[in-house]
Parts: sequence; C-alpha cells; structure tokens
Amino acid sequence: MSVRIDEVDRKILAALQADASRSLDEIAKEVGSSKTPVWNRIRKLREAGVIGQQTVMLDAEALGFEACFFVLIRTSEHEADWQEKFLGALRARPEVQEAHRLAGDIDYILKVRVRNARAYDEFYQALISEVRVFNVTALLSMEEIKSTVALPL
Repeated sequence: MSVRIDEVDRKILAALQADASRSLDEIAKEVGSSKTPVWNRIRKLREAGVIGQQTVMLDAEALGFEACFFVLIRTSEHEADWQEKFLGALRARPEVQEAHRLAGDIDYILKVRVRNARAYDEFYQALISEVRVFNVTALLSMEEIKSTVALPL
C-alpha cells in the first residue's frame, strides 16, 4: 500500500518517535490538530506499514548488559543452505540486536549486547559450533556516543 506523507504526517511521526507513550491529545496539540484527524492519520500510517512495531527502549547497562560488541564476519560460504542456517542461528540469539549483510570485504556485521566478555565468548563459541565462518573479528565498544532509532524526518 502506498501512502502520501505530508507535513502534518511528518510532525505526527516525529512526535511518536520522540515518545510514543504520550496521549493522543498531547500529540494532536503538538501538531496543531484535533484528536480524531490525528488518530485517523496514525491508523492510515500503520496500515501502510510506515509505523511498525511499538516497543519500549530499555537501558542495557542498568539491566547488567555492560558489553556491546560489533562482530565482523567473513565467510567463504555463499550457498543458500549456509545462509539459511546462518540467519536462523542469528535470529535465535537474543544477544544479536542487529545484523546486516554488507558489500565489501566484510560479509556481515552484528551488534551483540551481552553482560561481559565471558558471555560474548559463550555466544561466539555457540555460533561457530552451528555454522562455519572464515573469519570473525569482535570489536568491543568502549563508549556509546549516540544511539537512536529515530529517522531524520
């Protein structure tokens, strides 16, 4: 479904990105409209797939997940069977927050959030026991400088 997004829609989306838990009244007031038209726009944006899953952002460090690794993976395997097995292994692991297939020398990059280095090693050992990879490089993030899921509307 295709949807046209105008300036009011962008304001609504920006408001939702900032804090989706706010009331419809608050959002309508912020965007300069009334509740019913804002609700209808949000419904249409959901139906069109512009607005996806709504969730809560948790503080990883407050919950004890102090280590964030970026894992660079190179593989010599590019067959569909290997890829299906690899993607299944990634999807089954909650430690993997993001996974991207790349162009260039590195085939995949993963963002892995764990409690500590020992927990990362357990993740790593489990992953390589399931799928064969040519080379794995793990980079420990020393400091998170910026993290957002908000799009620049």
